[in-house]
Amino acid sequence: MLTIGGLVFLLACVFGSYIVSGGAMEPLLEAMPFELWTIGGAAMGTFLMSNSMHDVKHTLGAFGKMIKGGAYKKADYIELLSLLFFFVRLASSKGAMALEAHIEKPEESIAFQKFPKILKNHHMSEMICDYLRMFGMNCDDPNQIEDLMGRELKKTMNEEMHPSHALQSMADALPALGIVAAVLGVIKTMSHINEPPAVLGAMIGGALVGTFLGVLLAYGMAGPFATRIKGVVEEEAKYFDVVKAVLVAHLHGNAPQVSVETGRKMVPTQYMPSFAELETTVQNLQIG
Repeated sequence: MLTIGGLVFLLACVFGSYIVSGGAMEPLLEAMPFELWTIGGAAMGTFLMSNSMHDVKHTLGAFGKMIKGGAYKKADYIELLSLLFFFVRLASSKGAMALEAHIEKPEESIAFQKFPKILKNHHMSEMICDYLRMFGMNCDDPNQIEDLMGRELKKTMNEEMHPSHALQSMADALPALGIVAAVLGVIKTMSHINEPPAVLGAMIGGALVGTFLGVLLAYGMAGPFATRIKGVVEEEAKYFDVVKAVLVAHLHGNAPQVSVETGRKMVPTQYMPSFAELETTVQNLQIG
């Protein structure tokens, strides 16, 4: 909601100061539909040319993420750390094979059923199961697992960043597309050079609206939207970094409490539970 509020405030300041300073809205309103048609249509055309259909859908879906913000809050991190604590404690006490009942059919696992939000997050549940399954296959080299998880998370990050990159590319193009609209307006004006100055002045003013809109859409909307999406993606990536930190710490031979504490340190500061809060939660954890 802060994004929408910021956009409303931006538009109110830009157009409000213009009106208060004596600017007339009539020239803007007359030219704006046609200038938006030119600039917006060209921007959408370049966007479609430079992206696949999957990327187009991904970018449209990212607008919801931009408005709602990060999907994971403090309670989500506590639940994730609690589930990971259960798994590393089980592996430490009964061996990696004891995990099989939970990772082969996670929807039937009493551990995953305890945390339905994690179970519904197919990317997260599959990631946990995949790497725990590797433990049972004697792939327990912490350096190898850390490198593998790092490369997977980097791949996922690059994919999730595509909407931000696509919008930033559009933001970079919009000022130039505004100049295109303005040049077309000048060409139109020159074709009416015999008209009186008042008419020519209105036509030149309409042409300049194109430049104005191109810059406003680039730096006032598309650019900030791209930055906001990037911030949300980077914030949500920490949720998966927690899994990597806990599992690697476990493979290094740390106690379950130490492994989970390592993961807690990866939680964004604004959502990080305190040491005592997490310790109380995992000590009172009852599954099965």
